[in-house]
Amino acid sequence: MKIKFLFFFILVVLLVGCHQQPTISKAQKEKSLTSYVNPFIGTGGHGHTYPGATLPFGMMQLSPDTRLDGWDGCSGYHYSDSEIYGFSHTHLSGTGVSDYGDILLMPTNKVIFNNGADGKEGYKSKFSHEQEVAAPGYYKVFLEDTNINIELTVAERSGIHKYTFPEKEKQVLIVDLEHRDEVLDAKLTVDSNTEISGYRHSKAWATNQQLFFTIQFSKPFTKVTFLKDKKEGKQVKAAFEFDENTGNTIELAVAISPVDVNGAKKNLQQEIAGKTFEQVKKNAQQVWEQQLEKIVVEDASNDNKVNFYTAMYHTMIAPNLYQDVDGRYRGMDLKVHETNDFQYYTVFSLWDTYRATHPLYTLIEQERTNDFINTFLAKYDEGGIMPIWDLAGCYTGCMIGYHAVPVIADAYMKGIRNYDTSKAFEAMKHSAVQDKLGLESYKKYGFIPVEKESESVSKTLEYAYDDWTIARMAKALENEEDYKTYIKRAQNYKNVFDPQSQFMRGRFRNTWFTPFDPYEVNFNYTEANSWQYSFYVPQDISGFIKLLGGKKQLETNLDKLFTANDSTSGRHQVDITGLIGQYAHGNEPSHHMAYLYNFVNKPHKTQERIRQILTEQYTNTPDGISGNEDCGQMSAWYIFSSLGFYPVTPASNQYIIGNPLFKKTTIYLENGKDFTVVAHHLSTENTYIEKVLLNGKLLDRTFIHHQEIIEGGVLEFFMTNTPSEWGTKEGQEPVTSIDEYEIVPAPFIAKGDIAFKGSTKLTLENVDKEATIYYALNEGNFLKYTTPIQVSEKGTLQVYAEKNGNKSATITTDLYKIDPNVTIDLQTTYANQYNAGGKNALIDGVLGANDFRTGTWQGYFDTDLVAVVDLGKEKWLEYIQVNFLEDQRSWIFLPTEIEYLISSDGKTYTTLTKTKLHTTEPRENVSIEKVGYAFKGKTARYVKVIAKKLGNLPEWHLGYKHDGKSWLFVDEIQIR
Repeated sequence: MKIKFLFFFILVVLLVGCHQQPTISKAQKEKSLTSYVNPFIGTGGHGHTYPGATLPFGMMQLSPDTRLDGWDGCSGYHYSDSEIYGFSHTHLSGTGVSDYGDILLMPTNKVIFNNGADGKEGYKSKFSHEQEVAAPGYYKVFLEDTNINIELTVAERSGIHKYTFPEKEKQVLIVDLEHRDEVLDAKLTVDSNTEISGYRHSKAWATNQQLFFTIQFSKPFTKVTFLKDKKEGKQVKAAFEFDENTGNTIELAVAISPVDVNGAKKNLQQEIAGKTFEQVKKNAQQVWEQQLEKIVVEDASNDNKVNFYTAMYHTMIAPNLYQDVDGRYRGMDLKVHETNDFQYYTVFSLWDTYRATHPLYTLIEQERTNDFINTFLAKYDEGGIMPIWDLAGCYTGCMIGYHAVPVIADAYMKGIRNYDTSKAFEAMKHSAVQDKLGLESYKKYGFIPVEKESESVSKTLEYAYDDWTIARMAKALENEEDYKTYIKRAQNYKNVFDPQSQFMRGRFRNTWFTPFDPYEVNFNYTEANSWQYSFYVPQDISGFIKLLGGKKQLETNLDKLFTANDSTSGRHQVDITGLIGQYAHGNEPSHHMAYLYNFVNKPHKTQERIRQILTEQYTNTPDGISGNEDCGQMSAWYIFSSLGFYPVTPASNQYIIGNPLFKKTTIYLENGKDFTVVAHHLSTENTYIEKVLLNGKLLDRTFIHHQEIIEGGVLEFFMTNTPSEWGTKEGQEPVTSIDEYEIVPAPFIAKGDIAFKGSTKLTLENVDKEATIYYALNEGNFLKYTTPIQVSEKGTLQVYAEKNGNKSATITTDLYKIDPNVTIDLQTTYANQYNAGGKNALIDGVLGANDFRTGTWQGYFDTDLVAVVDLGKEKWLEYIQVNFLEDQRSWIFLPTEIEYLISSDGKTYTTLTKTKLHTTEPRENVSIEKVGYAFKGKTARYVKVIAKKLGNLPEWHLGYKHDGKSWLFVDEIQIR
């Protein structure tokens, strides 16, 4: 009897167990995954993608060029265009700066070298989207003006053009090496009547891009004509004519190399020699199918699957292979190197991609992640530092942070370590100890003062996160000394947090930058305003919550973020798009914010916002991406978020749970295991999570670990139509917290003027209310601060704070006394973002530096400067000087005319001098023009300065095509 009962009990347990852990099948594809990819998504709006043929992470991007320049011409193609200039072999995907577009080929029916951009007859042709096809590894279009059908396909470093001409009509191929960016040097060599080769060295974003090529024709040309008979130089174009009686189809096999022509020929020989167009196309499609199969989704919505697989496609376009088949590549020193130990890449848009794209690669591209890191270390050896944004062997000097660092730390913490880890750690620290880009101040003060470096708030915040990832790796390497150093630096975000406004703000001469408007886009932030950077503390969200005053305050601030007015003030910033309140999904600093509700135990609010973003900001249309695609980051956000989780803090090994979009998804891992995500009861109404099971067990936390995915298994979401209690209890939330080596933030001047008349009272405060503040005037002894400091003379103020024996940095501020009798009447209006300290900025004794972004210049946009200085009484005058900044690349021009006038009564003025300046002459360098006028001496009380704006930018300036207007930057009216 007991045996029967025991058997019955075991059976019940097994049945219950089977019920609790149902067998979940893997997601299966219904048809070819490449059929879901729509390469036209992102080619409209501001997505800046291209529709042409490329392979995953390939060197060649063979695509049509419909636009030669401009913000929305960065990829060379925009969906709103109706004319094609030709087909070039390199393109950037989703970036914000134009480059590439190398080696343009265009079939036509006459010998003509003008591209037609000037409105005159040219080789460009009209086309329509109705006769255009794009798919992974393949592109097709019909040229209406010449009735030529174009097909393109690619291998990794090579590709094939297939042109079908009308029968018995003239067949001409234009090879244009001048197309697109500035040519430094080019050469075209005719090797035979079926083969040409050459090179193109150019300058744009990459200051010295060297590209070599070879082209083989499927039939011999009968005649070649060179523009101006030049085969090399800066204007190399050639027209090749073919016999129309020998067939109406021509195929061109093209290969490129960053090394030399021989490299290009080897690439062609190994990849496509002897293969037909259809063979190369079929292989390209197979390669893409295998890539896309790394994640398989099941869903009833075709548009959702199109958005997903197009996003997968976009994350696999860059970085780009930058190495020939023989292992040679061109390094950051522009010398030729060789390795067969790893594949070498370029196009690392790291400010964007460290957030989600590279974390995605740690799941589905682990071996390639090793190659990426080995590439970073090679670039470190070749160029002296790891890249921030590299392109074709060049440092572009673009964007902020040192974000190769978190890519390495994230991979290392996840066990991806097929590289020299000691060298990697050395290179990480090397990036952090430089003195450029504000780092000198950052290391000294724990933040970057506004007057020392532009974009100071964003740089401080992003450096602090990067430093945390160094600390994480130091801890893993059992290096306590480096851990201590960098975990302290990871807390520097506290130094730019203003406790009164609860925003991250610039510290200008140790005061808060004023007047402050969180909606204002200004030089304190990178492509953003204070709203869009004030939640960026992914490494210490617990510490951030403490600064705010608790979880409820962070929740409130997030609610305000998503419901704020959806317009910005200040500078027009084209990157700020996809606004939901002040959350800007079209730009990367906002990407983690919707997930922060999980950290305050309000996961249902994360679920609401994630579903909103997934369904509203991504559509199956050409403008279906709300901002620049940015080499995969916009798409990586979609991939992670649609799976149901997101890496808010790369290198933490946590993924924060959001809201799954698909009924079933399976990630096929490189270790042979798979991880399946299932959403039960999912519908348009059931958008909230009721409960979650991980491998059949209830998951009582709102995050999962990287290792839980890598080990394989099943994550089940049970969806409902109302918010549930899941994840709302204390302890169920994700946590990032810095609990050791707490720093003492530096005190700031909360009230009072550093440039004053008569006297001022300076009130000091600290973010940490428990810290004791000390101060010293004019390098005297330090005193404990208890009450506001009365200051009546010019001098210096030094401050620091101390707590539990730990001291903050010491901050020194120069104090300026303005002659109390002198006043200024600004009769024209300056831009608030360039106020230089306010209405007295031009008479406060503080001179502007060479960088306009440091806040020491007063800026006037498309406005004359008219200012009257009242000296308080009549004085004997002999000299007047005003300083102006010239930085033409930033649209800052000198005035066309400067007039100095004087008056005794403020009504009747006498002109002393009018000076005309050569404003429109192009100049590369930034300079300060000191416009002084010495005269024999006159008595006057009032001095008027009139500086006439340039207004419309000159025709040679990049901004001219955008109806650009000029800025006047002025500082310090000096009267003696």
